[in-house]
Amino acid sequence: MNNIRIPKIAAAFAATAAAFLAQAADRRYPIDYVRKVEITEPSRRNTAWEDKDFLNCDDVVLTRDDVFYALRHMRRVSWKGYDPEKVDATGCEGEAFVTFKNGRILAMGIEPTGRIGTAEYDAQMKIVSGSTSFYECAPCRDRKMSLLKDALYRAHERRLKKLVEEGELSASEAEARLKKAQESRDKP
Repeated sequence: MNNIRIPKIAAAFAATAAAFLAQAADRRYPIDYVRKVEITEPSRRNTAWEDKDFLNCDDVVLTRDDVFYALRHMRRVSWKGYDPEKVDATGCEGEAFVTFKNGRILAMGIEPTGRIGTAEYDAQMKIVSGSTSFYECAPCRDRKMSLLKDALYRAHERRLKKLVEEGELSASEAEARLKKAQESRDKP
């Protein structure tokens, strides 16, 4: 009898989770109505302070899968919750146009940290008044974190090589620091 109840409970739990996930995104942009996704900028600086010794934006690239994932999981926030002066920002952003079956186009700027800025356009590429919105996507941030860790590791490696070339650090010390950084990167 207990064996019969467990699959039913698991199925009910899975259905509830699927319903919750389906409602997690902004209902104005349903995945089922996406006609086309065009990555316009896979990676670029969105601020003047990008420091390639810290993070090279070319190391973090936006993909079509990232856009669909964001549409499924993004949650609307106020400007106060999005303001780059008050929350973590990398200075990197990928950009995409999402065209829906009704002709509307959603322009998205997605950071690896899960911060998303959007603007909506009609079929003639005229901005829809009041359509600028700001989103957070914690699952997007978690999804990109391993890529971001790798990018930060490569930036750390470039920094150490530069210090060795300038004679400010010995090659053995740089290697030891790099090994330590790799061990901390590989920790969950």
